[in-house]
Amino acid sequence: MGSRGASLVLSRAHRIKGKLQSALEASVLEVEDVSYQHAGHAAMKGTSGEETHFNVKIVSPKFDGQSLVKRHRMVYDLLADELQSGLHALSIVAKTPKETEAK
Repeated sequence: MGSRGASLVLSRAHRIKGKLQSALEASVLEVEDVSYQHAGHAAMKGTSGEETHFNVKIVSPKFDGQSLVKRHRMVYDLLADELQSGLHALSIVAKTPKETEAK
């Protein structure tokens, strides 16, 4: 029982993980913050540069029968509010469980 005034501030990485896991029922979900690699880029001038660039690897049965473009669109749609509030770039690897078994 927490106090009403207390707010829990989650990192963007945790929010991304939660949104993707919940909606896509991922068997593999890796979210890597690579913002530090882009700190000096022109697009990042005037920003904190924190939690702006991520690599996402996700394996989900919900990708079955979906093209790569549709898989990426699913991820972008789930993270629309993050993209509007400071998330600058995502690198996405989106596979089905069968595609990972084939290796």
